[in-house]
Amino acid sequence: MRYFTLFVFLSWGYFHTQAQNTGTLTGTVKDKLTQEALIGVTIRLEGAELGTTTDVDGNFRIAGIPPKSYNVAASYVGYTPQTRYNVVITTGNANQLNFELEPDSKTLGEVVVSENRSVRIASIETPLSIQNLSVEEIKSNPGGNFDISRVVQALPGVGGVSGTGGGFRNDLIIRGGGPSENVFYLDGVEIPVINHFTTQGAAGGPTGMLNVSFIEDATLASSAFNARYDNALSSVLQFRQRDGNPERIQGNIRVGASETAFTAEGPLGKKNGKTTFLASARRSYLQFLFKAIGLPIRPDYWDFQYKVTHKIDAKTTFTALGVGAIDDFYFEAPKDATPENLYILSSVPGVNQWNYTQGFALKRLIHNGFWNLTLSRNMLDNQLDQFADNIDGKQRDESKRILGIKSQEIENKLRFDLNRYAGAWKYSIGAMAQYVKYNNDAYTRLRAEIRDSLGNVVQPAVESRFNTAIDFFKFGLFAQVNRTFFGERLGLSAGIRTDGNTFTDNGAQLLKTLSPRFNLSYAFAPQWKVNASVGRYFKMPLYTVLGYRDDAGVLVNKDQPYIRSTHYVTGLEFVPSRVLRFTLEGFYKHYDDYPVGTFNGISLANQGGGFGILGNERVLARGVGESYGVELFAQQKLNKNLYFTGSYTLFWSKFSNLNGELIASAWDNRHLLSLLAGYKFRRNWELGLKYRLQGGLPYTPIDLEASQLNYATIGTGVLDYSRLNSLRLGNFSQLDIRVDKKWNFRRSTLDIFIDIQNLLNTVNPAPSNYTFQRTADGKAFVTTDGQPLRSDGSNAVPLLLENTEGSLLPSVGIVVEF
Repeated sequence: MRYFTLFVFLSWGYFHTQAQNTGTLTGTVKDKLTQEALIGVTIRLEGAELGTTTDVDGNFRIAGIPPKSYNVAASYVGYTPQTRYNVVITTGNANQLNFELEPDSKTLGEVVVSENRSVRIASIETPLSIQNLSVEEIKSNPGGNFDISRVVQALPGVGGVSGTGGGFRNDLIIRGGGPSENVFYLDGVEIPVINHFTTQGAAGGPTGMLNVSFIEDATLASSAFNARYDNALSSVLQFRQRDGNPERIQGNIRVGASETAFTAEGPLGKKNGKTTFLASARRSYLQFLFKAIGLPIRPDYWDFQYKVTHKIDAKTTFTALGVGAIDDFYFEAPKDATPENLYILSSVPGVNQWNYTQGFALKRLIHNGFWNLTLSRNMLDNQLDQFADNIDGKQRDESKRILGIKSQEIENKLRFDLNRYAGAWKYSIGAMAQYVKYNNDAYTRLRAEIRDSLGNVVQPAVESRFNTAIDFFKFGLFAQVNRTFFGERLGLSAGIRTDGNTFTDNGAQLLKTLSPRFNLSYAFAPQWKVNASVGRYFKMPLYTVLGYRDDAGVLVNKDQPYIRSTHYVTGLEFVPSRVLRFTLEGFYKHYDDYPVGTFNGISLANQGGGFGILGNERVLARGVGESYGVELFAQQKLNKNLYFTGSYTLFWSKFSNLNGELIASAWDNRHLLSLLAGYKFRRNWELGLKYRLQGGLPYTPIDLEASQLNYATIGTGVLDYSRLNSLRLGNFSQLDIRVDKKWNFRRSTLDIFIDIQNLLNTVNPAPSNYTFQRTADGKAFVTTDGQPLRSDGSNAVPLLLENTEGSLLPSVGIVVEF
């Protein structure tokens, strides 16, 4: 009782004193078309008598702000007003906002284009299939754990790999496409890896590696891609970082459910605001938690991130940025030798990875526009080791090796784009060149040699062993032009792109990858728009595919063409108020020349949702596919302390295998429902709720006879690919809740939050796992005749492990700003 009284007294003291503490808001305002600073723009905090105007450099600063959440409006004569929603002011860190204002809308007759476009995300280049997340929507997302990759799964058309863990992995399945069909950009620099323990060739992984403290917003386009982006078949996910605080050193320490992160920022050199920095380091402690609860897996990771911005002069800005990670996924003997724990040890590879992306960007303002020059380098070093009968996590017997990978991917990239406007016309042109290196020392046991009791070969060995190293150049050109008509009621955009390389047989034939796209947007009423898009997009085959060699050492996949996807999308947008938006879209995607593996005859489109490596095999470009459906989305920005989003997607996803027959893909959920809401209470309390429902994924049944024959040597069951995706899991659903409380002191802020994932403890459906029954101590197999296990498994006792328990995950986190 004494401790409770003390807690109440301290809390009352905090409530009483925080009214005397105030925060600061800083930022810049630019012309969106020219990137020139705008002078004299009015900045106003809605609901408060506080505001200011921008100075000669387009900067603004508002001090003495009571800590809470605000909507911040920017207005300027001749430009469309813009509002940034849910801007959280604290005393610990100065908040920073960057506005980019567009020229005023025009009118014609009685039709007036809505002047308040802040709730609208679309542009002329991408008039539909685009969504945006602010930094606060990312930070406060229930169950998101400050993980941008996971938060994105709440957007329309975005699913996860629910059949292999639901929210456990960050594989992005966009409108039924595979997880290898997405590209990612950080301030205009392409970053191939955004997750720890990434699946090489597919980019997914269990946890994201980008620090949310750097992020200003994230934008996801699921179609109508700007021509400047190459290799996108399903989505382009852009992360925009803010600059460091130009006035003083500040930072934060975050302790969450799985890691601790430290972030610092401020000016470099003289405090004139010309050079700023952001830097962070993050360390996981999941390995200690898993050890404490007796699980055999030990995921251990570090990541690092930085950004330096230097304003050379009024028209030239130089930016350096970097992000990298060190990952070690290893095993220890489980505390309890349960069948589930022992199955993990043999069915999942150990992962030892490191990766980085380093980029340098130069932006120069010119008459009626600007240009960007970007130089970057990224590298992934990936080592995978998997052994059968790995009962203590330390197995290193080479005769029991299932998988061994030592691989590196290196890309050196140079990009240039020129962006200009003339009246109602806007155009962009650009080029890119890349030098690529890839190497792989690989061993894969697909089937071991099996002999019966008389020594006869029952099954021959099927193995792949090769050492490869390739290097080549990639290049691309693009152009995009936009024009508005009839007082901006009608917007048209056309783009074209072509890509090539010096490695594949037809890589230099640029006409084969000519990818036109055309977008239309028409405002037939002030609050209504109809939008449409058609485009053809190409993706180069994976490096893991191109570098594969057969037993004779021949590069057998050099004949692979670029994968082609054609999109048709149409939709309506309704904006009844300045904070509320509804969209309805229908889409159809058709795929050609998709690689199909020759061993199992499975399209790569159906793979990539687990640990390991994708595409490390001989493939044939015979696959086709299609995905089609409808999406409904509703969003309210912060208004009267409430914000929410809701989306529903109904879709079908089908891909063919070697036989050419279209069947349901591994990502064919059919139904995706996502609801997210948050409410801001007085005294800096906040409540967030998120609910997700995904239809059951198709899966392939186990071949019981082949599994019994092979389990002892490959550590998993064998699927019956003659019945590929013929069964379907039950629905996946999850309710998450989060409660935040902030205390604001004179120069610091304390945020304590409680986050509960899967509040209703629902079971995440997953296929059964095949194993053999073991003795109580897990050191030997139970057999039908009491003799040692035969190599063909004929005296084993098969066991199917069912997933029948839910996982309720409560956690407490702390964020300290200083």
